[in-house]
Amino acid sequence: MSTNKIHYLDLQTQYHTIRKEVLAALDEICDSARFAQGPITTVFETSFANYCGVKHCVSVNSGTSALHLAMRCLDVGPGDEVITVPMTFIATTWAISYTGARPVFVDIDPERRTMDPAKLEAAITNRTKAILPVHLYGQPADMEPIMQIAERNGIAVVEDAAQAHGAYYQKRRVGQFGVMGCFSFYPGKNLGAYGEGGALVTNDDDLAARARALRDHGQSQRYYHDEIAYNYRMDSFQAAVLNIKLGRLDGWNAARTLHARKYSELLSKLPIRVPPHFKDSVSVWHCYVIECDGRDEVRSNLREKGIETGIHYPLPVHLQRAYSSLGHRVGDFPISEELSNRCLSLPLYPELTEVQVTAVARALAEILITK
Repeated sequence: MSTNKIHYLDLQTQYHTIRKEVLAALDEICDSARFAQGPITTVFETSFANYCGVKHCVSVNSGTSALHLAMRCLDVGPGDEVITVPMTFIATTWAISYTGARPVFVDIDPERRTMDPAKLEAAITNRTKAILPVHLYGQPADMEPIMQIAERNGIAVVEDAAQAHGAYYQKRRVGQFGVMGCFSFYPGKNLGAYGEGGALVTNDDDLAARARALRDHGQSQRYYHDEIAYNYRMDSFQAAVLNIKLGRLDGWNAARTLHARKYSELLSKLPIRVPPHFKDSVSVWHCYVIECDGRDEVRSNLREKGIETGIHYPLPVHLQRAYSSLGHRVGDFPISEELSNRCLSLPLYPELTEVQVTAVARALAEILITK
């Protein structure tokens, strides 16, 4: 095994670049004793709304909570259907199920790996309450045809942007296209907290107001509760960390892009599929996902060489045991199933070096050539 281990993600190195600021922010919050949804959360909300190019940001305690609040704000409930993709982290569909609604799946486009607009309209019924496309791996979904179909049918669109902080589609940041956009700040995300965190963004004043009430026990004013709601507040320290990191996000995304380009250059002649580039989009490369035969063996061989990898995701949502009641079978969504069997996420983070990228590519070449 190589002694120069290459981690899939290295949050420790990133932390040391901002350590003094983070500790000073923690100390300031401790002195203020404003720990839950304190003033710093409002500062972050303003900053992130401006960054996304929207009027409102509602900070919450996780991306899952943001998605759930979006469904609640649209009054999604029992008997309703929400269309999404099976190739996503399961939190996308949890948000639908929490309301009692039914997730309805549309397969992904094999190139973009996001919702296939050509298959969307056939999934719409008179019960469809919302469409929930996912910007997977940092690559924006093809929002123009999705929005056209939604508008033609009078259906709201909510963007799952949990992996796409700062990504562009047709020169606009993701989160601006649907009535709401939802972000996760899980530590491993491009913009990650030091714990859990999330946000809902929108240009709609009424949706923002309702989301703010729903995250805080349904209070329109203190101790007056207008509807059944939740404790989804963001804690102050997470907001402080996110505010520090937000100022560096574009630089970090640019570094990810350079690494992704280098990977694609070095891997172009290997018997694998590298992520494509789309002229209408700017990916932020949350994951650099190749597709290869014998994925698990390749991953094991890389591990033996000291290279960590990830799999995003090994089993599509429609085949998860939790959703067996939907009655889906292998073959129902073949593009998602094929990607889940072949996907392999290579190390990718801003602090990765070109030497490490080259080492990963070289190791992968050695494995594939000797297979």
